[in-house]
Amino acid sequence: MNLHIAKLIVKSVVLGGLGILAIALIYWLLFVSEWSWLPKYLPLLLKGLWITIQLLVLSSFFGMLLAIPIGLVQVTGPSWLAFIARWFCTIIRGTPLLIQLWLIYYGLGSLFPQIGAAYPGFRENFMWLIPLDSFYYALFAFTISFAGYEGEIMRGAFLGVPRGELEAARAYGMSPWKVLTRVWFPRAVRLVLPTLAGELVLQLKSTPIAFTVAVMDLMGVTTKIRQDTFRIFEPLMLLAVIYMCLTFVIVSAFGFLERMVPQKR
Repeated sequence: MNLHIAKLIVKSVVLGGLGILAIALIYWLLFVSEWSWLPKYLPLLLKGLWITIQLLVLSSFFGMLLAIPIGLVQVTGPSWLAFIARWFCTIIRGTPLLIQLWLIYYGLGSLFPQIGAAYPGFRENFMWLIPLDSFYYALFAFTISFAGYEGEIMRGAFLGVPRGELEAARAYGMSPWKVLTRVWFPRAVRLVLPTLAGELVLQLKSTPIAFTVAVMDLMGVTTKIRQDTFRIFEPLMLLAVIYMCLTFVIVSAFGFLERMVPQKR
């Protein structure tokens, strides 16, 4: 049998199987599942979606702001600061995000009230820390986690910029700041864009653990719906579809950015 024909047959079988599976899933969702609960919980789902988007966008933004100097300092030094940055990335990447979240929420969350009870001056000057909502603890945990992973990626991106380009910029008389902002950092961003899309998708898929510290994100709302309605599959399937749509938006946005950013030929 011709190899081309064999590949065509295999591809047809796989696509046919996926098509049948998709049709069966759509039939099950439309005609077998029970969705009478959806109008009642739709406002809560929209609120949970907004909280999930906030967690994703804010933690990624602030995490990236931390990741850039963390990656840069590992390349340029000084050595003692590079050592701290390297160990920060190692600790963050070496421990599960769930443990980090619980340590921050149950550790800092219980520490601030104890400090306020022992030192009245702390309660007067930092009262906002004591009743801090669980959302902010989750945001802090996701931010430092993202910074730890992206710090290593940015380190690789800075190292991936050809030395010749930096030397040429210095030869033109550019200051170190101009070399960084006009040559080194833009080239590193071009290198890291495809990886960053995948990292954002991973960050999105990490947000559901926020419900373990009472954050009412999409996962928290879905859990409440399951407890109230005793429906298991429908809320989870709806959650999966929402996350797939968010992932599609992220991948499409970064695909557009990659096409817009000029590539070196």
